[in-house]
Amino acid sequence: MYPPHLLVPFREDLTSVGFTELTTPADVDAAMADQKGVALVVVNSVCGCAAGAARPGVKAALAASAVKPDQLYTVFAGGDIDATARMREYLLPYPPSSPAIGIFKDGELVHFIERHHIEGRSAQMIAQHLEMALEEFSTPQNA
Repeated sequence: MYPPHLLVPFREDLTSVGFTELTTPADVDAAMADQKGVALVVVNSVCGCAAGAARPGVKAALAASAVKPDQLYTVFAGGDIDATARMREYLLPYPPSSPAIGIFKDGELVHFIERHHIEGRSAQMIAQHLEMALEEFSTPQNA
């Protein structure tokens, strides 16, 4: 586990654009219970691909996309161990991956971007991928 003070800027990178941090298993369960509409979930981390591609790509997609998720959630791998473990249960059948990005629609995981789809790709590529996925899985009321 990383020292909490070191994670503050990485956390704020997402919370500053509207993400709700889920820091306990109870937070995760509350967020995912009866989840309606489209939820974007980011498994955040301290690695270079999170800083260089995942977080900037997510923020660019949200800024550019005409379709906005109904909920924005994040857990921090290496920071909120138990919350991340619980979220990973919702992300099954995919193996643990961080960073990672999931899209849920009405409580069902409908799209998942694993670390190996983030590494070596630019933030712009991640943003374009997310924009297309958000458009594909959007609900009529948020389109």
